[in-house]
Amino acid sequence: MHTGGMDWNDCRMFLAVARAGQMLAAARALGTNQATVSRRMKKLERDLDVRLLDRRPHGTELTDEGKALLARLERAETELLDAQEALSLGRERVGGTIRVGAPDGFGTAFLAPRLPDFARSHPDLKVQLVPLPRAFSLSQREADLAVVIGRPRRGLGVTRKLMDYTLGLYASEAYLAEAPAITSPADLRNHRLVGYVDDLIYTPSLDYAHEVLRDWDSHFSVASALGQQAVVTAGGGIGILHDYLVTPQMGVRRVLPNVSIKRSYWIVYPEDLRQSRRVRAFCDFLIGCASAAP
Repeated sequence: MHTGGMDWNDCRMFLAVARAGQMLAAARALGTNQATVSRRMKKLERDLDVRLLDRRPHGTELTDEGKALLARLERAETELLDAQEALSLGRERVGGTIRVGAPDGFGTAFLAPRLPDFARSHPDLKVQLVPLPRAFSLSQREADLAVVIGRPRRGLGVTRKLMDYTLGLYASEAYLAEAPAITSPADLRNHRLVGYVDDLIYTPSLDYAHEVLRDWDSHFSVASALGQQAVVTAGGGIGILHDYLVTPQMGVRRVLPNVSIKRSYWIVYPEDLRQSRRVRAFCDFLIGCASAAP
């Protein structure tokens, strides 16, 4: 497909390079090799008679012209996806692909097991779930829709509150059987603590350990909520876990039950996807899941 002197396949590769910031990472995402991507980027620059990328030793950076092209191509990409929905499946069914970013605990333990329910309602809409402990760049299309912790800042896109949740202190029965008594947060200093890697905390909303104990000092630091949960369940110490993810099978017990931390999940997606049927369908599904959660 050619558009105004440009090959759409080259444009698709440019989108991948712009979002990944590396030729190699883009090639892997596209299922091709780095040499092919590099050759096609040079061809695109020749076709447009402009430099789009500055090649650096560890990746690529967009020139001003590259940034302008990225914005235009993302709008075109959105239009193409919406046209695919409307033309190939009619008004009653939603198709295509939607990429959803989410925190690791929510995405893996809560959302992933519910995806088969979504498929029953929308069999033609493919879902790419990216449950990682990091922020997602909607402007670079790392996700079409993201679930984030805490109210998003203004101007980020379309936002909607999804649900509140709580966290508490937990330890395994085996650990507590041999550990000193715990009657106040100050007693936590006498225990092995499990928490985040401080310099990898990607949002202030996750820095809740220091709300419990100002000088919280983790013996085991894990950069994901599910990783911390695994350490606590295995008897590694006391950690702060999501209440809604704790099950009786884990063999853990609440410590200092009066200590509770409240947070919220929000849905956010780009303004130009406000009318997307794919996004609306998945938003409705998320809201239904949250409403039905205990």
